[in-house]
Amino acid sequence: MNVYKYNGCNISTDNTHKCKCKCDCDCICCNKIYCQGPTGVTGPTGGLLNYADFYALMPSDNAATVASGTDVSFPQDGPNSGTGITRTGANSFNLADIGVYHVLFEVSVDEAGQLLLTLNGTDLAYTVVGRATGASQIVGMAIVETTTINSIITVRNPAGNAAALTITPLAGSTRPVSAHLTILQIQ
Repeated sequence: MNVYKYNGCNISTDNTHKCKCKCDCDCICCNKIYCQGPTGVTGPTGGLLNYADFYALMPSDNAATVASGTDVSFPQDGPNSGTGITRTGANSFNLADIGVYHVLFEVSVDEAGQLLLTLNGTDLAYTVVGRATGASQIVGMAIVETTTINSIITVRNPAGNAAALTITPLAGSTRPVSAHLTILQIQ
């Protein structure tokens, strides 16, 4: 085995070396030390706490227009993590735990209009989304924090909107169009 010097380190041909700084680690040279210290304390487990997807397929679901002041129905159950986020009806959903939730919804509509989230019957003004013209999706997402257990969340055509919303059937072709409400508990 041959030993040569590089930046003051004794480096052998089998890629082991000793630094002049006397650390016993594998480092490139004393100017770039990559020593590993002791293992730290394990942090909290990451990831989602709960999740659920609720959806509707048009034309059969939401066959009638969604009047001003009423909620959009998402009567079908998609993937979910269990009992933390559940339905209480076709258009209302229970958030079992006090926490922080990332809520996303998308609904194809035929008219100009708006949608928003409600929490325990109260409009969440910061969640209002809408469009002025055309037939396309209204898409919303928001962080919602609950302060009581078993909070109820809905997607609503806000009271005072001029038009009832027609949930678009068969948008773009012959297959039923889906609308989704996805809820992720992140804290």
